[in-house]
Amino acid sequence: MKKLTLGSSLPGLTGKSQLGEDIQLSSYIGKKIVIYFYPKDDTPGCTAQACSIRDGMSTLNQKEIEVIGISADPISSHSKFVAKYTLPFTLISDESKEIMNAFGVWGTKKFMGKVYDGIHRTTFLFDEKGKLVHVIEKPDTKNHTQEIINAYNEL
Repeated sequence: MKKLTLGSSLPGLTGKSQLGEDIQLSSYIGKKIVIYFYPKDDTPGCTAQACSIRDGMSTLNQKEIEVIGISADPISSHSKFVAKYTLPFTLISDESKEIMNAFGVWGTKKFMGKVYDGIHRTTFLFDEKGKLVHVIEKPDTKNHTQEIINAYNEL
């Protein structure tokens, strides 16, 4: 598993949003964009992370930071997750794992002695030129918005 490295360009891949719309990642060039990968909709850690971002969205908007969440869940799951927690940002369904593989977040994991393939929770921050400027390897799910803001402030 090889993750994108600092200075890498935002991959020009397309995924389906929770509304079934095509979202082309490269269309975000010209904006600061956060792309975060998470394991599964409506699970405790993933919900805490999404709600942290939701609750900090006004601050992110003031700093002109866009957010996209990506997991392997189907569009229908994303739609329910967005509705249940009133999430004000796009979730992309990557069932084929094409985007996850391009970012290098799909791979071997261990949990309670069990080895399996899965999504490594990771957040990528891109600048307005579409260049990767920061990676958060193990996000603090409950305080993720503050991590994002701190990272952009340090650039």
